[in-house]
This record gives sequence, structure tokens and C-alpha cells, in this order.
Amino acid sequence: MKIVNFTLSKEHTKSFGIFQADGIIDVGRHSGCRDINEFMAHHQLDELQRYAQLPADLQLSDISFLPVIDRPGKIFGVGMNYAEKRKEFNETSDAPTLFVRFADSQVGHNGIIIKPASSSQFDYEGELAIIIGRTGRNIPAEDALDFIAGYSCYMDGSVRDWQHKWYTAGKNWPATGAFGPWLVTPDEVGDPQNLSIKTWLNDRLVQNDTTANMVHSIPQMIAYISTFTQLSPGDVIMTGSPGGVGKSRVPPLYLNDNDTIEVEIENIGRLTNKIQAAASAAA
Repeated sequence: MKIVNFTLSKEHTKSFGIFQADGIIDVGRHSGCRDINEFMAHHQLDELQRYAQLPADLQLSDISFLPVIDRPGKIFGVGMNYAEKRKEFNETSDAPTLFVRFADSQVGHNGIIIKPASSSQFDYEGELAIIIGRTGRNIPAEDALDFIAGYSCYMDGSVRDWQHKWYTAGKNWPATGAFGPWLVTPDEVGDPQNLSIKTWLNDRLVQNDTTANMVHSIPQMIAYISTFTQLSPGDVIMTGSPGGVGKSRVPPLYLNDNDTIEVEIENIGRLTNKIQAAASAAA
């Protein structure tokens, strides 16, 4: 299944549903629970199969995409997790590099990403995102995939001139990341360690790799993170960006006003966003 989190464009009512070829089944309307966070706190996503045969209620023109999970309890980022990216940044540490994102730093598919006025080095990073579906602590790597509700695309926008030895300030400006277009359940994704991942800037291919080149595998990441904190339904893990980011290029290639950035992952889809420069230094 493909699960979409959205607001109705005319009513501004929040809901979520199942995306299919002929439209969207509004699960929120049929189930009485319009909040995907609340639903995932009490149910497994495979329970949505009961609604999958209903006729479509909505078309894409009826909705505005929200981030796949708009109020995650935790958003973890795993930095320097592709071989080529490590070469570009001269990374030598064997330990996973972790950082956190805040919920208000992300927008949905087709949403506007805001380039901070205080930055001249706003960079792109296309990533595979994991959405946790079950509560777990000290999860063994061999069981880790059973705790995943689904996968999505993430554009982990990085404010490089605010990102030094620590990542937090460079990752959490409002609306600098994007998450979507939808959550795809594991049965439709296949092997998550064998997916092509590409990033396009204004139709130019700028990142092109495969998740097979992750340094720390998805099960290893889940096991590592769950050692020090409980993972809960709706938590998100960004699994790292391949090489080819703007900072590593000569000359550097950064995001600017009116740019279009797209992240495409095999068996998942393509996340598309426009860049808009912030109106003032306060943004």
C-alpha cells in the first residue's frame, strides 16, 4: 500500500488515506481517525487493508500533501552513511553519525522548502526514510525489519554554513526538509538494501547511487538507535545521503530561489519540491 497524509485543499481538514491508480481512499473519513500519528499509535498499517477495496473518495487535485508523518516523536538522521559521501567529506570514523530533526523543519510533497536568509550554503541531500511501526528497545538486527511500517523519500536540506562539528543547527531551520510523497509498505518495496536513489536539481541528475552502498545497513541502524532509546510507531530514521551533494562540488552547487529539487527512490516514488528564499533574516 501507499499511504498518503494530507489536508483537504478546500476544507483544510486533515486526514490520511490509501493512494491508488484511480484516486485516494480517505481512510480518515471512513475510520473516524483522521490523524495518522494517532492511528499508528494504536494500530498496525496492515489493518488498513479492510479499506483497500473501497472506491476512491478523492483525487490528487483535492489534497495538499503533508509530511508522511507530520508529528513524529523522534526524527533521527544518520550522517556519512554512503561510501562515496564519506570520501567527499574525508570521514574516517566507523561509528554511526547521528543527529536529530524537529517536526517543524519538514514539509510534504509539492510543498515549499524555505532557503534561510542567513545562509548562502543551503545544500540538498536525497535519502531513504524509514517509518517505525512497532515499539521496540534493544532490537536485534536480525529482527529489525519487522519493526518497519514503511519507507519514503526525504530531502534532508542542510544549511552548511550553520553546520560545523555538530549538525543540529544546520538541520532544523523551519521548512528546510521534505518528506514524501507517501509511505510505501515493505511488501511493495522489496529489499530496502537494493534500491536506486537519485536526486535531481532543476532536471539535472546530481546524486545517483544505490542503498546497497550504505556503510551501516538498515537493520544495524535500528539496532544501534534502539540500544539507547525506545523506538515507537511513527518515529522516523533518515538513512543517509549518497555522494554528489553541493558542498563537495567544484564549484559548490547550492539551492536557490525558484529551484526544483526532486528525490527519486526505486519502488517508492519521486518527492518534488520548489525552493523559496526566505523574505527576511528572521526566517
